[in-house]
Amino acid sequence: MKIAKNTVVTVKYKLSDAQNNLIEDGSKPMVYLHGGYENTLPKIEEELDGKETGYACVLQIEPDDAFGDYDSSLVKVEARERLPEPLEVGMQFEGMPDGPDGTEEAMIFTVTDIADDKVVLDGNHPLAGMALRFELEVTDVRDALDVEIAHGHVHGAHGHEHDDEDDDGEEGDHFRSHPVH
Repeated sequence: MKIAKNTVVTVKYKLSDAQNNLIEDGSKPMVYLHGGYENTLPKIEEELDGKETGYACVLQIEPDDAFGDYDSSLVKVEARERLPEPLEVGMQFEGMPDGPDGTEEAMIFTVTDIADDKVVLDGNHPLAGMALRFELEVTDVRDALDVEIAHGHVHGAHGHEHDDEDDDGEEGDHFRSHPVH
C-alpha cells in the first residue's frame, strides 16, 4: 500500500543533528496519520508521500522547516520567588511571552538555569535553530479508521487513546502522535 492522505504510517527513525550527533534513537516507532494533520513535520510527509513499506531514506531538514530559528527574545529572566519550589533545570511552565500588545498566546517555557534569586526561562523549542537529520524506514502503512480521520490522529498502539474508548493502549502512547509546531 502506498502512503497517501488518510493512511496510518509506522516509521522507524533515528534523529541526529546536522553533525550526526544522536538526539533521539527512536526506540519506539513514530506512528502518524498522513495527510496534513500536523502529526509530524511537513517535510517528512512530503518525503514519504507515495512511498511503501520498506522505503528508507536519510532526510535533512533545515530550521525553517523544523522548529524555526532560535529567538533570543523568548528567553526571560524571572525572580525565583515567582516560581514554585522545588525548582529544577528542565522543568516547564506555561506563560506569556513579553510582547507590546499582550495578544500573544500562552507558550511553554523551560527552566534552563537557576541562580540564587533568578531563573532563566526559554520559550524556544529545544530543537529550535538546529538542522535535523532523520534516518527513516517505513515499516507499515494501513488505511486510517474513520474515527482516526475524524479526530485527526492515530488511535491504538503508539497512537492516542480517549477515556471513552475500550482499546488498551501502551503506557506513554499519548506522546507518540501529536501536532508539531
